[in-house]
Amino acid sequence: MLKVCPKETASMLTRDGVRLDADIYRPDAEGKFPVLLMRQPYGRAIASTVVYAHPAWYAKHGYIVVIQDVRGRGTSEGEFNLFINETPDGFDTVNWAANLPGSSGKVGMYGFSYQGMTQLYAAAAKPSALTTICPAMVGCDLYADWAYEGGAFCLQSNLGWAIQLAAETARLKGDISAYQSLYAASRNLPLSDIIPLHPEIIKNLASDSYYHDWLDNYQAGEYWKNLSPNIKDLDLPMLHVGGWFDTYLRGTIHLYKEMVGRSSCAQHLIIGPWAHLPWGRKVGALDYGFAAANPVDELQIRWFDRFLKGVDTGMLDKPPISLFEMGKNDWCQFDRWPNNRHKSYFLASTGLAAMREDAGTLTESCADVYTDDIFVHDPWRPVPSLGGHAAFPAGSFERSTIDCRTDVLTYTSAPLTADLHLAGEVFVEVFCTADASTFDLCAILSEVKDSGSVYNFTQGYVRVDSDKTPVTIVLQATCIQIAKGNALRLSLSAACFPAYDVNPGTGAPPGVARAIDAKMITLTVSCGGNSPSQILLPIVDRT
Repeated sequence: MLKVCPKETASMLTRDGVRLDADIYRPDAEGKFPVLLMRQPYGRAIASTVVYAHPAWYAKHGYIVVIQDVRGRGTSEGEFNLFINETPDGFDTVNWAANLPGSSGKVGMYGFSYQGMTQLYAAAAKPSALTTICPAMVGCDLYADWAYEGGAFCLQSNLGWAIQLAAETARLKGDISAYQSLYAASRNLPLSDIIPLHPEIIKNLASDSYYHDWLDNYQAGEYWKNLSPNIKDLDLPMLHVGGWFDTYLRGTIHLYKEMVGRSSCAQHLIIGPWAHLPWGRKVGALDYGFAAANPVDELQIRWFDRFLKGVDTGMLDKPPISLFEMGKNDWCQFDRWPNNRHKSYFLASTGLAAMREDAGTLTESCADVYTDDIFVHDPWRPVPSLGGHAAFPAGSFERSTIDCRTDVLTYTSAPLTADLHLAGEVFVEVFCTADASTFDLCAILSEVKDSGSVYNFTQGYVRVDSDKTPVTIVLQATCIQIAKGNALRLSLSAACFPAYDVNPGTGAPPGVARAIDAKMITLTVSCGGNSPSQILLPIVDRT
């Protein structure tokens, strides 16, 4: 590897005269080098080192690395307005970076989350120097892939992020009082205000936050279409990175599928057993082994060497999809996103699935006998979130205590007679009615060990506002081996708080719904006979 020059700081002007500042890491060597660009809002010194190697490491591999503060963040001038300026500013920055001294004229971008989104916004403007991107953990559709899931507001992630960004705004303004209040709120989210989704601290200390707009626009529409990156004409080689417990995995897969469907360029996808951060072998309560250790830095160097330097790294000779199979704890490769046959497991019950863990079962054939399970959602004591992709901390946890609650229905299969391999999308179809005009359903799939412990591996959430049945719940995509002798369990509840906001059952918009108005909701889940409630599992043959 090459030596690296001392870090330098450089500035550029956008087309409207706003100064943007960046740190630059250069190889200490003669010649011209491609540029790797990251644009981020958290202060450029961090450089996404929560999941990536330090920029100096990339510079040692023969790249000029540019880490830029976006408009209104770090030391860059201007006003920060979530995502609004990232397309023109990204275009201008790519062109500036391509013309830096020592640049070969080719630019690649990398980064996750917001830093992944800045790649999409910049690429949408089609700067000629932008040759490839590596977006990780992004929300292609900001409504369905980021802010809301199944029509329900992703409360814990959205509120926590809004407070973080508001605190950074206060810090940059030197407002000590506001910063300390927001800092304290970030450590103990304000979830008990009169309007739970719209706490006073956000109203008073972040009146200009995007958060208010996200609550006001609680249905898909023009606001979200205009805010999301316009990728319809995008055509670049991309390395897509996701995690099975990342809250934005839907967006990562959405983008990959869309690009594969129309792109003339290479599209590769890697999904590990990771949360939003960190990307390592231990997630939640489980250790997925050495194979789960973060391989992304090495992969990105190979990707950039191929597309920015023209070096044949052999990367394109391998299948384009690498999925980490949990349980087996190793990587598996696919030529295409798995669209496998779905195996049905049908719900059956004695009517006491809320009371006894042996009363609700999963069977491979639908029972002839029709049965109802009735349970009551109490907003005073909503079912708590534990792990998964939408809560903090994310990942897999032992959840048998939650499954013992009487407002959680559980359906458990017999011990498996052979290993079961799943890869792809998971769906639950449940015949459910309620005595309220709107209600929520949370579906969690877990592996029940022969010891009796229960570990979640995927879940989904939906807000229901019609009497149409069955209700379809789209669960997080997964890749897992359920070991012979263990069992599958489906847990159904009407809340998963604070990962998602509690549905008050009144139909009031989330940004104005008061806690005092929330209703108890009685739900009935039917199975068997003419109500074939079921799980649809994506089976793969790994023999």
